[in-house]
Amino acid sequence: MKSSSSRKFLFVLAIMALVSAVSIFAQPASQQPASGETAEVVADGASSGLKYVAAAIAVGIACLASGMAVGKIGAAAMGAMAENSELSGKALPFVGLAEGICLWGFLVALFIILM
Repeated sequence: MKSSSSRKFLFVLAIMALVSAVSIFAQPASQQPASGETAEVVADGASSGLKYVAAAIAVGIACLASGMAVGKIGAAAMGAMAENSELSGKALPFVGLAEGICLWGFLVALFIILM
């Protein structure tokens, strides 16, 4: 079984490969504008596609990170509450903070799409 650090490295390497492949293949290949279209419209279509890919990557990575954080924090919080039930008020806000990571990824994706 592989160690945790090598899995993280492979995950980051896969994301970098995906981003580089998208940036290579999404570049417009000297397209000629159709009749009635300007060159700006053709170039805008390529950047629009990259915008959606960037938003999807932002949400995907944020949701994966949030899921990993909630899993670890939630397990620790439940273990602590099993021993001492008075800790529930102190442990559960940390789970909510971990869920906030996903919301930040969604906000970043929303800003990418709108701008």
